[in-house]
Amino acid sequence: MFDVTLTFDNGPDAAVTPAVLNALARRNIRSTFFVVGEKLADPKLHSLAARAREEGHWIGNHTFSHAVPLGRQSGDVAEREIGRTEALIGALAHPDKLFRPYGGGGALDRGLLNASVVTYLTEGHYTCVLWNLIPGDWKDIDGWVDVAIEGCRARPWSLVVLHDLPTGAMAHLDRFLARVIDLGGRFRQEFPPECVPIVRGTVVLPIEPYVSDVA
Repeated sequence: MFDVTLTFDNGPDAAVTPAVLNALARRNIRSTFFVVGEKLADPKLHSLAARAREEGHWIGNHTFSHAVPLGRQSGDVAEREIGRTEALIGALAHPDKLFRPYGGGGALDRGLLNASVVTYLTEGHYTCVLWNLIPGDWKDIDGWVDVAIEGCRARPWSLVVLHDLPTGAMAHLDRFLARVIDLGGRFRQEFPPECVPIVRGTVVLPIEPYVSDVA
């Protein structure tokens, strides 16, 4: 028996997100979509986030531009990348104001955040959600399912990062969902506590491994 929490980054995407939502609905699975602000500014894409929220999924903030990890930027990066996106999410936001930093390929390192971003998150009562399983769907279009299954079976509770992007990888989503269920896995919407270093503005786990010294 193992648990799996599914999250989707970098959307919404008009060609992919509806199919992802359909696949999840067929199995009554709830997930979290960490959206990019630049995309959410498009009303058609915002409506996809609204659909996801209406179907029981959580909507989180995944920066505005998704261009450079926040730990490698300085100045007013927090308001520019996080604040603008949160404003676009608006009423779709989860009460805990979920935020996931851009990891530049999934790296859990000091490039994720800087000190001013941490201050912004704590003072703004955000919840920072990281991950413990990156199967690399964006680069291993056909093989990511096997990687994900192996990772899920290796730990009691996996927080998986997938991407609702037009790479072709999500054509295999239903196969992944079926394999998890066939193996006795359980999907849940909550996050493993070890993947959430900031909860509603309070730092609850060591944050230093994710914070650069960029001013």
